Amino acid sequence: MKRTNRRRFIKTVAASSAFFIVPRHVLGRGYKAPSDTLNIAGIGVGGMGAADLQDMESENITALCDVDWQVAASTFERYPNARRYKDYRIMLEKQKDIDAVVVATPDHMHAPISMAAIEAGKHVYTEKPLTHTVMEARLLAAAAKKAGVATQMGTQGHAMEEARLLCEWIWDGAIGDIREIHAWTPHPVWPQGIPRPTETPPVPEELDWDLWLGVAPVRPYHPVYHPGQWRAWWDFGTGGLGDMGCHIFDPILWAMKLGHPVTIEASHSYFVPKGLNWDKQKDTDCFPRACLVHYQFPAREQMPPVTLHWYDGGLMPETPAELEQGRKMGDTYGGVLYIGSKGKILTGSHGARALRIIPESAMRSYTRPPKTLPRSIGHRQEWIAACKGGEPAGIHFEKAGPLTEMVLLGNVALRVNDKLQWDPQTMTFANAPEANAFLHKDYRTGW
Repeated sequence: MKRTNRRRFIKTVAASSAFFIVPRHVLGRGYKAPSDTLNIAGIGVGGMGAADLQDMESENITALCDVDWQVAASTFERYPNARRYKDYRIMLEKQKDIDAVVVATPDHMHAPISMAAIEAGKHVYTEKPLTHTVMEARLLAAAAKKAGVATQMGTQGHAMEEARLLCEWIWDGAIGDIREIHAWTPHPVWPQGIPRPTETPPVPEELDWDLWLGVAPVRPYHPVYHPGQWRAWWDFGTGGLGDMGCHIFDPILWAMKLGHPVTIEASHSYFVPKGLNWDKQKDTDCFPRACLVHYQFPAREQMPPVTLHWYDGGLMPETPAELEQGRKMGDTYGGVLYIGSKGKILTGSHGARALRIIPESAMRSYTRPPKTLPRSIGHRQEWIAACKGGEPAGIHFEKAGPLTEMVLLGNVALRVNDKLQWDPQTMTFANAPEANAFLHKDYRTGW
């Protein structure tokens, strides 16, 4: 095409197109252009993944992937136009219109799927804990930073008002210097401390058991693993600490400006099934019924060293004398007690809800500081906005990685009888090299 003809052609197309471009205000305030809508794929859509997607219905739910189509049936029905898959690898390869993915599988598959999505250039929202191992958390955070994609870990409490109030109060010196924190949860609320089953029932027709196992070692199917009980097993889950630790520790790390712990020490309940020698009780591949974990953190930013104590399985710290008769410690999912030089703060679990200075008389006399932290538009909405070029979400992978590392270091301590000395730079335990083996795992051949 000659230059003069090219100019004439462009002018003609521009003039004719003007008749077909309708200003947004003509279509109404609720109109959203297709170019403003994300194409989101869900991977693991039968449980928490279903709730995640329902909170993202402002966007286009374009693909659904689950290894168990019976468990995922209600989500499939809710989004009849979404393409369906059992293997996330096939979905990422075949469906090129996907902009972002939501990962809500069992813990052992969080990192492999999230990494595959990042490498495919997709934005990623992954449920907590971000990964199954400490090494995965470090690698995934680095990959997300390098790729420049929008990420968020499903720790919804980070968006809550109480988490921000906690930070503002502690930074205001509401209870003085804090050197001791106690955090707890009643979880696990599923069976733990049990032997591996020996029965081999048939695999349900709608379940692809090999895909469910993914990177984990091969073992026969049993309903004690799926659906819903996988958190109890080292190969698949992260126990009570992994399940609730990210929720409960997140506001602690935020308010206390914590980095990496310097030491981690743990103890836990034992079990001796019938016929199992006491000396062999640690050979189980199931998490214990209850545990205690103690983290020590160094001084930082004018804050003194602090020790964080974790309790699960029904274990709890002593009730503080300042708590009035009849008032409960925390909420249904757990709680946190901050012990300061000038007082104490008691909160519930997610996002520090039920935040109070105790006793109540101290709460009433406290003059609250100005609200200085930006407030959230909503946890999942933060991620959607980030996917569209907005500010990074509140707990993107570069923040979620260190939080997940801290939680999972507690699980490493459960497997070793030493007080572990952690070097975050070399990612090793200076005093217990045998513990290094639990920082990562071997993936199954082919994965």
